[in-house]
Amino acid sequence: MLVLLTASTMAVSTANRGWQFENRPYSGPYHPNNQQTSNKIIVGDSYHWNFGFNYIDWAIKHGPFYVNDTLVFKYEPPTPKIFPHSVYLLPNLESFTKCDLKNAKMEGNTTQGAGEGFEFVLKTPGQPHYFACGERNGFHCLNGTMKFLVTPEFQYR
Repeated sequence: MLVLLTASTMAVSTANRGWQFENRPYSGPYHPNNQQTSNKIIVGDSYHWNFGFNYIDWAIKHGPFYVNDTLVFKYEPPTPKIFPHSVYLLPNLESFTKCDLKNAKMEGNTTQGAGEGFEFVLKTPGQPHYFACGERNGFHCLNGTMKFLVTPEFQYR
């Protein structure tokens, strides 16, 4: 009986050794951001960084995010018909919740999102990154849509 159990175990482990999922070696639960290389992720997908889109929901659906992933913020520069947008990195959860921009750092001004947008690389594992639009005295953040947070993780391989 012991010989049969040992032979079965070895056969299963040998059979699964080269098993692949979507043409890549199996590395745990599948997630679109679960790759060995860093990802470029367009914030808001095709909607980009615009008023009226729920970025908190977007971030939840696109997580987890990993160290060295690059967030790409794309938005049109202001014109008489287009409201300006910017990207601020807020220092903590309280300022994020209140959309308090006093101690926030501007990462992207109102013109940097044009064309290919500007890129923000997630560098600090385990530390939440709080993003918000700072235009119109924080109104775009205060209405609850133009803000989100991500906490990058290490990719264990």
